[in-house]
Amino acid sequence: MSTTEAIIIAIVEGLTEFIPVSSTGHMIIVSSLMGINKDEFTKLFEVCVQLGAILAVVVLYWKKFFNFSKPAFYFKLFLGVLPALILGYLFGDQIDSMLEKPEVVGLALLLGGIVLLFVDKWFQNPTIDSDEKMDYFKAIRIGFYQCIALIPGVSRSAATIIGGMQQKLTRHAAAEFSFFLAVPTMAAATGYKILKHHDLLLSSSENIKLLLIGNVVAFIVAMLAIKFFIGALQKYGFKIWGYYRIIVGVIILVGFFAGYKMSV
Repeated sequence: MSTTEAIIIAIVEGLTEFIPVSSTGHMIIVSSLMGINKDEFTKLFEVCVQLGAILAVVVLYWKKFFNFSKPAFYFKLFLGVLPALILGYLFGDQIDSMLEKPEVVGLALLLGGIVLLFVDKWFQNPTIDSDEKMDYFKAIRIGFYQCIALIPGVSRSAATIIGGMQQKLTRHAAAEFSFFLAVPTMAAATGYKILKHHDLLLSSSENIKLLLIGNVVAFIVAMLAIKFFIGALQKYGFKIWGYYRIIVGVIILVGFFAGYKMSV
């Protein structure tokens, strides 16, 4: 992976992490189109670069994350992240194998897009407009929705926002809790990946440089994308993202069945 390729993937990550289109799926697609080999470092990069985007949440919502007078917030995040941590640990190898299959991403994008066309009709009359009014049981239920996003192409953002709306949160409150929940989720995923493949970093200063550049770029782009997404979600709902996912998913699947082979 070259520096230019790392920057492009980081831009894709920053743009897509918080919209319901699957950042991991898009990174897989883009890296495949650029012909990047799916070696262990590429897989590590596609996970760890998400931390840069997630840190944008901490900066934008720093008053929320550093208000230690309200411990309930941190406990809700702990409960929300727990299911994904357990399942991610138990099925890590299977998840890694799916990262090599663009057709899995294509199918997940297509099916997820169809779901998004109807979400706004399914969950009407919300009663909870902030995470402070949400109880602990709702937090852990949203956490189980997040587990669906362990499948590449299933957007973590979409899964948790839909989970929040199913628990009677407004779109705005569900989106914000999705952002908050992303922080411990991706911090844990990044930490686990680095511990598991620390040799890839210790043996190459170039790999460390690429990770640092990628995270900085993803952070900057995500700062802008978060503000855009909140506004777009409030104004347009989910349909626009549903149509986008369907189009991209169909293109990938048609290419796959037509015999076009993405590099994996």
